[in-house]
Amino acid sequence: MRQLPDGGLVALLMAAGGDVVNLAAGTPEWPITPPEFVQHAVQALQEGIHQYEDPAGNMRLREWIARSLPGRPDPVTELTVTAGASEALGVALLTCVDPGDEVVLLEPFYENFLSAVALAGGVPRFVPTAGPDWAVDPDALAAAFGPRTKAIVVNSPANPTGRLLNDDELGLIAELCARWDVVAVSDEVYAAYVYDGRRHRSVAEIPGLADRSIVLGSFSKSHAVSGWRLGYLRAPAPWTRLLRPVHIATTGGAAAPLQHAVARGAQALPDSWDPARSMGALRDRAVRMLTAAGFDCAAPQGGVYVMAGTHGLTQEPSPRFVRALAERTGVLLAPATPFFADLRRGAGYVRVAFNRTESTLLEAHRRLTSRP
Repeated sequence: MRQLPDGGLVALLMAAGGDVVNLAAGTPEWPITPPEFVQHAVQALQEGIHQYEDPAGNMRLREWIARSLPGRPDPVTELTVTAGASEALGVALLTCVDPGDEVVLLEPFYENFLSAVALAGGVPRFVPTAGPDWAVDPDALAAAFGPRTKAIVVNSPANPTGRLLNDDELGLIAELCARWDVVAVSDEVYAAYVYDGRRHRSVAEIPGLADRSIVLGSFSKSHAVSGWRLGYLRAPAPWTRLLRPVHIATTGGAAAPLQHAVARGAQALPDSWDPARSMGALRDRAVRMLTAAGFDCAAPQGGVYVMAGTHGLTQEPSPRFVRALAERTGVLLAPATPFFADLRRGAGYVRVAFNRTESTLLEAHRRLTSRP
């Protein structure tokens, strides 16, 4: 597994006593964790819900997840609650990849994809994409598939670029997966955040992919409970039967009282609870902030990150630039190098998380645009 370049940057700055506005980590400051979730978590603990839950997950929670997903998967045979999407990713790849099998990754990628592929003993095959639109090259994608390919990991909306896979790209992935008998593992953690009238398309909706897909979901960003470690796997029944024993072997199941809290709390959320609307406004504010500060960026189609170019500001590689910027302004961004197989390709980019309160983004704007 690779270590992040300039590892420990956040800890170093905090230890130095700096007043840091952290836009590097994806841990949500916005939306606020629903009070209904907190109330029902306390209630579940007071009721004595302290022991193991069904390893497949609390049935009431699975029923609610099923109602929220396109195509209404069967909560009994097609959904499994996991200890976050990270466990779901590991379980998916451990189930469908044997040591030496190849796994296709679109680049840039969420860095934990590499760790999960390594854990399964897989060999990554990278399909580079380029800014500013980060579109998939059909020829490069086709060339990455072969007789040793067992899985492709996709992420839409993507971390770090915020890009949505379009219908042509999803159709090509379906065609290639059918041709080479490959499983599509789809990280759809950010599906709740899609902007400008677009619609998220799950692989579970795509003809040719629905029967050979494993979808990863999570409540970490959508409901701001990243520390609760609650996610899920959606897969056709034959795949679910294979996934669940691996899930049991790795974690035995997710935290019972927190599953109860989400199952009950979700039913109690007011109809007006819609963080996606406000997240779009925060996206726009982040793009204005970065543009005013001299970064090169476009509004992402979804997710909670902006991928911003630093070419107009510096020739330094992004880990060094990020450190200097934080020391000078007190605003911490994430270097983009960990999102690329060749770290040099990320040297001219940073990732900026905008799932923050408006006041946090206003303060970051003030610091980034003020002149010494």
